[in-house]
Amino acid sequence: MQGIHLTGDLFDCGCSASLFTDLDALSSLCRKATLDAGLTIVDEKYHVFPEWQGEPGGITGAVLLAESHLAIHTWPERRGVTLDVYVCNFTCDNESKARHLFDTLTLAFRPRDQVVNRIVRGDVAAGTPVVTTEAAAAAGSSQESQQRDALVFDWLNAHAGYGYTAKKQLAAFDSPYQRVEVYDTHQFGKLFRLDGRLMTSEGDEFFYHECMTHPALLAHPNPQSVLVIGGGDGGSSEEIFKHPSVKRIVMAELDPAVIDVSREHLREIHHGSLDDPRLSINIGDGFEFVKQCEEKFDLVVLDLTDPDTPAFHLYSEEFFRLCKRLLNPGGMMTMHLGSPVYQPATVKKNATALRAVFKQVQPLSLFIPLYGSLWCLAVASDTANPRSVNVEAITQRMRERRLVGLRYYNAEMHWALFALPTFVRELTDPVAPVVPAKRAA
Repeated sequence: MQGIHLTGDLFDCGCSASLFTDLDALSSLCRKATLDAGLTIVDEKYHVFPEWQGEPGGITGAVLLAESHLAIHTWPERRGVTLDVYVCNFTCDNESKARHLFDTLTLAFRPRDQVVNRIVRGDVAAGTPVVTTEAAAAAGSSQESQQRDALVFDWLNAHAGYGYTAKKQLAAFDSPYQRVEVYDTHQFGKLFRLDGRLMTSEGDEFFYHECMTHPALLAHPNPQSVLVIGGGDGGSSEEIFKHPSVKRIVMAELDPAVIDVSREHLREIHHGSLDDPRLSINIGDGFEFVKQCEEKFDLVVLDLTDPDTPAFHLYSEEFFRLCKRLLNPGGMMTMHLGSPVYQPATVKKNATALRAVFKQVQPLSLFIPLYGSLWCLAVASDTANPRSVNVEAITQRMRERRLVGLRYYNAEMHWALFALPTFVRELTDPVAPVVPAKRAA
């Protein structure tokens, strides 16, 4: 019968350990990915293998589809996964759906290396199935490179990634929430990774942290209190404390392991801000913290991991409304939207949700070296518009606040950050008129 058969062997996966051993986590991922791909689930069956020689057992699962099947097996002791997706194309072409399912699952496991086979089954011209092999997509996986340096790799989407060679792995363990890793790299010094995703590094953290905080703080005449959701590496807090009017930062961080490993390894990122007496750290789910919080803030910073991590429910219109409730008059919220090059749908979804909640949403863009891409952030408010603040006003406030030693942000850059490429403007606000940002009053 005509069809497409995709098989994959995924090696050294950087995902949370729960995906290898937690039946609910794995089955939920497979179910959601299948439905999102537009395929039809008929039935599903999973088997959890018992512990063997002190190691947790893996999981074998099969999802029976009206179009054919998905099969999956995990090896937690190897951090490996095999995937098998087959769809019939007899009555219609389901290859794009199969690709969507396969790529979504591959991206969720974050493999450093992979071998993928695409088999065309059924009536082909030569009468023989066509097999295409895609090996070691993460690159740098040859025996020679493995002997020299480890490759610290991250997937930007299912078809593209970015990585660095590391001299040494400084920390690697599974917290109750995610895979935590710290590496010493040639390019950027100490590098921090969660669930296989590049988070921050000593060498380039200022790109992200300065632009996440200073455009909003300098648009505010007198910021005194800030709420940071996430941000356990301390980089955002370190930038916020540079404003002398700030008297208090409240941090809501899900995973205490992030703070512990940052205190031990990432001092060049937080510069002691995690132990500043003006910082109050609350461990727990950010959604619940904001839901219960009654304190008001001049700025809320969503310094989160990606939407397909434990932070997924914080990228929602519901959560944005809860955050808005905590803002003082003239207050603002900042967050990252994602890569407009590699994740355009995510950027558009996040910007649309923000605009459903806030009257003023001002996206900004910059290239972030660690992520290997142009990246979008946003400042949201009902009343404040940092895009309209002129260079002279920013210069004056930087002088008054004695903001020195910044490596990316400056008064001229404030204006430039909000001058978006056309394709980014179309993603983040497709109905906005093309009006240049205001340079001077």
